[in-house]
Amino acid sequence: MIDAGISLFAADPSISAPPANIVEAPGNSSAELAKKLSNPLSDLIIVPLENNFDFGGGPKDDGFRYTLKVQPVMPISLNEHWNLISRTILPFIDQHDMIGTTHQSGLGDTLQSIFFSPKEPTRDNWIWGAGPVFLLPTATDDLLDAENSPSGRRPWCSDRPTAGLMACSPTTSGQLRATATATYLQPILDYTTKYHTTLGIGSESSYDWKQRKWTVPFIVNFSQLVKIGKLPIDLKLSGKYYAEAPNGAPDWGLRFTITFLFPRPSKHECGGK
Repeated sequence: MIDAGISLFAADPSISAPPANIVEAPGNSSAELAKKLSNPLSDLIIVPLENNFDFGGGPKDDGFRYTLKVQPVMPISLNEHWNLISRTILPFIDQHDMIGTTHQSGLGDTLQSIFFSPKEPTRDNWIWGAGPVFLLPTATDDLLDAENSPSGRRPWCSDRPTAGLMACSPTTSGQLRATATATYLQPILDYTTKYHTTLGIGSESSYDWKQRKWTVPFIVNFSQLVKIGKLPIDLKLSGKYYAEAPNGAPDWGLRFTITFLFPRPSKHECGGK
């Protein structure tokens, strides 16, 4: 069974920009890439590898879970006004003592979002996008899928909004799996300095309509854009504290993300004017 729903995003990208008196080089400079990286609807092709370490879960509060999320983002230009942006989240999970004293390891369910977004911001400088979201049953263990996973572990809608809100709500019902409905809210505020460093705060909250329970982690982010040769890479460290969570959910966690950026050549680089 494939879960389907709607995913929405709206943000003010000017919040993430460096101070106005900083003069930056045009094109794919480090400053421009750092600013684009904070915009989930930019024209960057990115491949984040997100490493999550969650502690204090399970019935005895001594459980541990490691989650690697592979999250490729592919923007496609539909015409001069609209982009289609594909965002995929494929999780690999290894957890100990989250469900009794058992151990599970394998793939989780895949979240696939498709955004339709205008290329230009609104008159008030807001960007927005909307489109379908699909939860694909790729879990290799019933205890790792999005419906039967331990409390507090749900697939998030995406990564790296700027200043705004990401929301999605996949739903399903059928004979093979019980009805599972959840809503994900991802508010965040990012600010990028002139040194290509991004500071951010936010949350990745989810509400389980079946159990009627919230999971609300507060997240603080620190990331730095660097270059290895000509390849730009963003290194991001995050701390998580679960302010609200069902029984068995983790108490706190750490996250380390490596994001590979593949900027498109500018017109000048392609020989254009």
